[in-house]
Amino acid sequence: MSAWIGWCLALAAVGMAAQAYGWQGAVFALTVVVFWLLLQFNRALRAMKRAASQPVGHVDSAVMLNARLREGMTMLQIIGLTRSLGRRTGTEPEVWCWQDEGHSVVTLTLHGGKLRHWTLDRPVASAEDE
Repeated sequence: MSAWIGWCLALAAVGMAAQAYGWQGAVFALTVVVFWLLLQFNRALRAMKRAASQPVGHVDSAVMLNARLREGMTMLQIIGLTRSLGRRTGTEPEVWCWQDEGHSVVTLTLHGGKLRHWTLDRPVASAEDE
């Protein structure tokens, strides 16, 4: 959902509560909106705290991350999957990458804060590795 729609819904809830129950309804609806914002802030803070304890741009398995990605995911959802902050490799569009121990790399491209495209690059196995 877009932020504009969320704020319009919150404003409509406060307005309808004020019309139906007066100033007490407006205060109650405003309290519910603030509580919801605090829950969202707490969720983001918890994800960032969990990701801060891991190396930047590291993921346990790039193949598993690739399988779990879906178009339209937000960066907060991606950080929840990887449990680490990504390494930024581009700004326009936003490009982030994560690498695992086997040197496989997942590169994500975000437009407007949403995942639009991703690629998995696996190293070529040489004859010495086999």
